[in-house]
Amino acid sequence: FDGVQKINASMELFETELGGSGGKILKEPEAFLEEITAKMTPEQKLGLRRMYETRGDLLVALGAAKRAALDYKCAVTLDPDDAGIKAKADQTGADERLKKAGDGKIPVTVLTGFLGSGKTTLLNHILQANHGKRIAIIENEFGEVGIDDALVKGNIMSDEENIVQMNNGCICCTVRGDLIAGLKKLIKNSKKTGKTLDGVVIETTGLADPAPVAQTFFADDHVQHHYRLDGILTLIDAKHIAQHLDDEKPEGVENEAVEQVAFADRILLNKCDLVESDKELEEVEQRIRAINATVPIKRTTNSQVDMDYILGIHAFSLDKIVEMDDAFLKDSHDHQHDPRVSSVGIDVPGEVVPEELNEWIGWLLKEKGVDIFRSKGVLAVKGMKDKFVFQAIHMLFANSQQGPWADDEERRCKIIFIGKNLDREELTSGFMKCMSQ
Repeated sequence: FDGVQKINASMELFETELGGSGGKILKEPEAFLEEITAKMTPEQKLGLRRMYETRGDLLVALGAAKRAALDYKCAVTLDPDDAGIKAKADQTGADERLKKAGDGKIPVTVLTGFLGSGKTTLLNHILQANHGKRIAIIENEFGEVGIDDALVKGNIMSDEENIVQMNNGCICCTVRGDLIAGLKKLIKNSKKTGKTLDGVVIETTGLADPAPVAQTFFADDHVQHHYRLDGILTLIDAKHIAQHLDDEKPEGVENEAVEQVAFADRILLNKCDLVESDKELEEVEQRIRAINATVPIKRTTNSQVDMDYILGIHAFSLDKIVEMDDAFLKDSHDHQHDPRVSSVGIDVPGEVVPEELNEWIGWLLKEKGVDIFRSKGVLAVKGMKDKFVFQAIHMLFANSQQGPWADDEERRCKIIFIGKNLDREELTSGFMKCMSQ
């Protein structure tokens, strides 16, 4: 990865020395050579030939065989008598080297999707499915209070040493180092216990741009040596996705919902039961196709899907990503979250009074639900032995019970709100009024 950045910089500098500009030497190499070859000295042709060949070698190592073939072709144009370069330019040979490079690596699925799309529900399905695979989990939450760790119900295939939580920042902005450390920790634990990992699932925050997460698998040598990116799986809330795709962001701020669709290798169009008609679902699919024309889409309810559709699919293509976003191989991620979007977390000992909680939640979602993208919590309710799980997406509310509080476990309430223009004081004081005195 570092090598590609260095050769890119060298070639762009070489382009300016030849009187060119705009990075055409990389973006449109064949057109660039047509314009410039006749003006080059033999020494310059030799130098540029070596650059294209070196860049092709590096791209093959990263897995971008199609783009590597183009660079090799340019090298052949500059030196048509070199049999070695001609052999490298053979697309079949590049694909074969790519296939061998992936052997023995642990497949990683990046699970993304906007807030409330059903990622944690799918994660539970993966952990509980009868696929016989040992799957490790890396969780990243947006917000100051972690809830998802309590909502992920493990089984015999999800040992504690195979779950890594990252709650100190968004995975796409501030915690790439933590992600790398987490992946290294999983390898270390696997070797220590002698239990081979069959795969890793990274659940991103609902506000994550998947591009820099994927970039991690090419930016770190240790990660690239042990893992391969199997695919980016995007869950979409069929009921609410349109308003998030249409959300107008401040200048310089990316629309994460759009990025999540654009980078998807597979899409689960989830919560189809909440949509009134097939026509409405077809309109949503058309919106998706306008952003990512070829991505496979599967309609789902409650995140139910065959594991073969999402695990071990060999769907990620670096060539496709580079074609869509030629800045992907640059280590300069400038993703900015919408400053209007924040989280308010509450974590207090004690119990809530159910009648007062229901009244307050009903008022809150009715009056503020448009701006509250996601709210979820695990609560101790007065008079109830089980843990009360509360979840809402905008104005849609659901609850369930998660099993009893242990005798030696402190009864407490943890809840988080994620949305736009949140009033911390209003949310905190409103919830605290529901607590049993």
